[in-house]
Amino acid sequence: MNSDSTILTVVGGGVIGLSVAWRAAARGRRVTVVDPEPVRGGASWLAGGMLAPVTEAWPGEEDVLLLGEASLRRWPAFARDLAAEGTDPGLAGHGTIVLAFDAADAGYLDVLAGHFQSLGRGVETLTGREARRLAPGIGAVRSGLHVPGDLAVDNRKLLMALAEAGARRGVQFRRERLSSLDDVPGPVVLAAGAWTGQLCTRLEHAVRPLKGEILRLRPRRGCLPPPSYTVRAIVEGRPIYLVPRADGELVLGATQYEAGFDEAVTARGVRELLEGAERILPGITEYELVETAAGLRAGSRDALPYIGEVGEGVYAATGHHRNGLLMAPVTADAVLAWLSGEAPPEEVGAASPARLAEREQV
Repeated sequence: MNSDSTILTVVGGGVIGLSVAWRAAARGRRVTVVDPEPVRGGASWLAGGMLAPVTEAWPGEEDVLLLGEASLRRWPAFARDLAAEGTDPGLAGHGTIVLAFDAADAGYLDVLAGHFQSLGRGVETLTGREARRLAPGIGAVRSGLHVPGDLAVDNRKLLMALAEAGARRGVQFRRERLSSLDDVPGPVVLAAGAWTGQLCTRLEHAVRPLKGEILRLRPRRGCLPPPSYTVRAIVEGRPIYLVPRADGELVLGATQYEAGFDEAVTARGVRELLEGAERILPGITEYELVETAAGLRAGSRDALPYIGEVGEGVYAATGHHRNGLLMAPVTADAVLAWLSGEAPPEEVGAASPARLAEREQV
């Protein structure tokens, strides 16, 4: 790798890579994004768009929550800056409702609510009737939680806005998949999602693909419109989410399982999503199914991403799992801080790749 302080190579054209590229180019660096299919080719294009650190939280993952909240605080300014470049990414502040379908699912929500309370995060508990009043069209659910502070973003508008803003700032795109970092001008940011481990020995067994299928639906004439809130639900132990879009579409996701680098949509995955969604939003059976797709999230060993130096002049920005869109602002800020010799956001410390070596020594 050849080092030049005015140059930056970003490997990966999803939300993390594009965010880093745009921010770095805005600071005067000559940036190249290397990706065989930037914008549309990775998991970011298939995301639900939830910016919801609280409803993603779980006991034992406090560092993930703190990092997510740090990024959520950055999101309004991040979206304003991006809109000022010429394209509005579609940030929405409609909040999240988390629903439990049956008694066992309600027990899961009780654990979640208790965890939030222990951390001092305020959420409103809901009876099934209160949930249906808040979101008309919801079916016979057992209970729920209301998290008004959560945001959402149209992931596809966001990705196109980032690519366009970067291009206006001079970002170049190389449409190829790298097999090594030899002769790549550096410093280098590894943001290739599930494929990052193929380029970095240190991350080879630390980043793995997690397959997720999503559906996009649109209400037909005479159908009830989608809820105005993001709806997350536990249906007989299986999580689903329904995220409304400003254009009337509804994003339904997402299955999650280990399948290597297989990106085929399966009949089983589609059936599970539709069956779960019908329990929560009965009217969805009359919606038009406009898209089915599958993508590969980049999973880590402990739910935290890997953000930090993994070699001389090589920085990891990967392993964000379900939180790539949420954590894009704080990840970009951290990378730019290191490149400028500044201190990164404090919350990023827990995501350091150095923890991999520390655990191997235990």
